[in-house]
Amino acid sequence: MRFELYMFGERIADHVEHPIIRPAMNCVAATYELADQAKFPQYQAVMTATSHLTGKKINRFCHIHQSTEDLVSKSKMGRVLGAYTGSCFQRCVGMDALNALSMVTYDVDQKYGSEYNKRFLAYLRYVQDEDLVCDGAMTDAKGDRSRHPAEQADPDQYLHVAEEKSDGIVVRGCKMHQTGAVNSHEIICMPTRAMREEDKDYAISFALPSDTEGIIYIYGRQPCDTRKIESPNMDVGNVLYGGQECMVVFDDVFVPWERVFMYKEYDFAGDLVEKFAAYHRQSYACKSGIGDVLIGASQLIAEYQGTSRASHIKDKIIDMIQLNETMMSCSLACAYEGHREASGTYSVNTLRANVSKLNVTKFPYDIARLAQDIAGGIIVTMPSEKDLKHPAIGRHVAKYLKGVDGVAIESRVRVLRLIENLTVGAGAACYLPESMHGAGSPMAQKIMIGRQVDMERMKSSARRLCGIDS
Repeated sequence: MRFELYMFGERIADHVEHPIIRPAMNCVAATYELADQAKFPQYQAVMTATSHLTGKKINRFCHIHQSTEDLVSKSKMGRVLGAYTGSCFQRCVGMDALNALSMVTYDVDQKYGSEYNKRFLAYLRYVQDEDLVCDGAMTDAKGDRSRHPAEQADPDQYLHVAEEKSDGIVVRGCKMHQTGAVNSHEIICMPTRAMREEDKDYAISFALPSDTEGIIYIYGRQPCDTRKIESPNMDVGNVLYGGQECMVVFDDVFVPWERVFMYKEYDFAGDLVEKFAAYHRQSYACKSGIGDVLIGASQLIAEYQGTSRASHIKDKIIDMIQLNETMMSCSLACAYEGHREASGTYSVNTLRANVSKLNVTKFPYDIARLAQDIAGGIIVTMPSEKDLKHPAIGRHVAKYLKGVDGVAIESRVRVLRLIENLTVGAGAACYLPESMHGAGSPMAQKIMIGRQVDMERMKSSARRLCGIDS
């Protein structure tokens, strides 16, 4: 594929072998690797599924959930991959977009007699047959957030229809914070919010090959990202995997009608947003997988530094485990209490999905704080790998970085760098700010929790028990 991709003010010709991009591409590769029965038979139940369209075995990331068991397997898959990569593996957002569209296109057709679902199922079959990576693109630039899309001074602040043609539409705008976008074969765009009739030009959903002419990718910066070039070994922390985000500009991009799944049905925009968001909030089971890595690293560094037997260290490790398992438990709960929609697709319990994600906006920060507490301030003061290996000063660095007898100095350095990576470095981008803002910021979950909770049932219980109601 040939992307129009820019990083640090320069166009990138070969994104596949670029040292900053390659670790993120390795994460996507892991979603194929773990689905390989010959290499990882133990993960087949969570990594693969049976297509309801063809009856063939497919990658679960291309699957439409057919049962609560499918939803549970999705949560477990996220944790497995989070622990395997210690990073964002970038493919869940496409899976969540496919599932949301499988429901909403059906519902739109039932109301308007359109053929969006037929188009979508043809597209889905293509994605499954080719085992493609899809980027689900929802978040718009938004401009002045106090104004609706149609009220913006610059109409391009929300992705919209710029022109209608006999064979398709031309779209213009931008999608922000697109995780793994340049590692995707396809980009699936959805509206970012509920719409009014005045906003109908913004109520659009479509899919395109990710390198379609007119789509421009501008690579986002991350903390410590140039370490992947400067010292692609010890100082990187996570030596195998990494994350990425892009600003994706649609500069008058043509979309053929067969790739359009919503066109000005503004009354369904909010429904698509809510269904996608619920799925994507469930997907944050991956943070429990990354939590596994950070807890393991914290235990290791305590052992390497001679503090693992201290009661307060043991107590902090238990606190980390409790927070991590609570996140996973909530993701499983919203899956186990899922339900079948009219289209046949199974959706998660929306209330518990939002509770799950609200926990994720807090608990990784608490786990990271405890990891930093256990590791010590050395994670941000330690000399570099080049200093450790320097012919003149290396012996001093090695002498004073020594911990417990029998533990290699390099092993201590590597674990400290991994903790740095996940709590303040490049890996923290997907573990902390993404936990806060990915799939919606905390207030988005609080609003949905307020809408979904059955307060009348709770009030009725209280009235009965205190004698107001007989």
